[in-house]
Amino acid sequence: MGTPENDLQQLMLRLGERLPPTALRGRIGLEKETLRVRAAGSIAQTPHPAGLGSALTHPYITTDYSEALLELVTPPFDDVRETLGFLQDLQAFAAARVGDEILWATSMPCAVSGEDSIPVAQYGHSNAGRMKTVYRIGLGHRYGRLMQVIAGVHFNYSPQPALWPILADLRGETDDRDFRDRCMMGMIRNLLRFGWLVPYLFGASPAVCNTFLDGRGARLEDFDDDSSYLPLATSLRMGDIGYNNRKEADTGIKANYNSLAEYVDSLRCAITTESPEWARIGVKVNGEYRQLNANILQIENEYYSSVRPKQPLERFEKPTDALESRGIAYVELRSVDVNAQHPLGVDESQLRFLEAFCLTALLIPSAPLSESAMADIDANLLAVAHYGRKPGLMLRCERGPAALQDLGREILTLMRPVAAMLDQGLPGDPYRRSLSEQWGKVEQAALTPSARMLEDMMAREEGFYRYARRLSDQHREAFRSNCPLPREAELVELAQHSLTEQAAMEASDRYDFDSFLQRYFDGSLVGMSGARSFIR
Repeated sequence: MGTPENDLQQLMLRLGERLPPTALRGRIGLEKETLRVRAAGSIAQTPHPAGLGSALTHPYITTDYSEALLELVTPPFDDVRETLGFLQDLQAFAAARVGDEILWATSMPCAVSGEDSIPVAQYGHSNAGRMKTVYRIGLGHRYGRLMQVIAGVHFNYSPQPALWPILADLRGETDDRDFRDRCMMGMIRNLLRFGWLVPYLFGASPAVCNTFLDGRGARLEDFDDDSSYLPLATSLRMGDIGYNNRKEADTGIKANYNSLAEYVDSLRCAITTESPEWARIGVKVNGEYRQLNANILQIENEYYSSVRPKQPLERFEKPTDALESRGIAYVELRSVDVNAQHPLGVDESQLRFLEAFCLTALLIPSAPLSESAMADIDANLLAVAHYGRKPGLMLRCERGPAALQDLGREILTLMRPVAAMLDQGLPGDPYRRSLSEQWGKVEQAALTPSARMLEDMMAREEGFYRYARRLSDQHREAFRSNCPLPREAELVELAQHSLTEQAAMEASDRYDFDSFLQRYFDGSLVGMSGARSFIR
């Protein structure tokens, strides 16, 4: 019986005999969040800038939880350089249209003056826009607003269509939707198993401003009078002061990743089962909505996971219905921190690695995940988030405890034949160079972004705010010096069109808001005119 590396190497050779390297490279998209911050350093209280268009209907520039939390969304491209180029244009376009405000360069937010200083995102007066805002109001009541303004990068990956028939043939299967969905769910399970490696290699949030903690984070240490940190942390964003599902787990929800049908069923149960805890908040109180409903999850996207199966939505379609009817189109990896050392928060080498990481996860075997395996996954992610650079850190795996370094070497060794195949026809071997760079981080934790961030803060005697502000200002000047942009005219036109589209939606609502919500949840709105990306 061959080793996993040899088995994967043989599979890559057989794929390479029948496919060009371009068919093995994935389609890559990014979603990057960044806070708008006032010149004085606090979260912006201004509305979403009109020059950026409508956050409800713009395909590429929207908002996440807060009116101040921009989300820049690229379409998928066949090469990560194109993806980064598009993100570069989006961020430069945004930077030029926020006045004297700054786009914050780190995952963890700036100085926060309590929950009320975080404005909830507004999407206009249409029913679709109101629903998005009420959903966010509900998140604030359930989990608090503070954790909702942590920024991240989502890495969206899908295999090339040409891969599927060849892979199915090599495995003696039929290339149909069931085969593809099984492969994609297998990839998700492997990304969950190995997911701790992402915050180890790319975590960039070991410190935080004390104003964000608001009495939480008892385990953190003082960095200076204004900042707290964990000396060996990689990603406080992925730790227990970040966004997580602990409250959801307490109410009985845990997604099942063993098949697409089980995943859909587990989320449907959560969006249709009332939570006594959330019911105490109230839904509509004195004529004002506090949340969309009192169910365990208001909608599917409330369930936080480091990896999600995704299918683009028809208008007013629920995510579970889209997955059930059309299957998985792509996978969203959500555990990537914004790295302030890079103007875009990510760089090409990182994206090359993540692409090879996803393809490896797709091609290797993937056993079902038991409850104990899911507990191991959660424990490993938390351990690496808090103590990932601790020498000799032990993680949990199916064969028993193992050292992070040893497991990291195993995963990177497994990826070698994948990186080699992806490099074919490319100058400079960018995938293998990235793999070598990550190998160095496994061998020397001091090379990780989290270690370098703390080293920089200590060398300059900067607390978190001054560190993040300095780099935010640097990036702002760099982006503003890059005008005009290749896509500027296109983005101006899109912004104007999105405002027109929002106005048309507001003028064409057929139902009062109560009726609209009822029809949304019973599925009778699907196909009606509405926001392009209604639930994001």
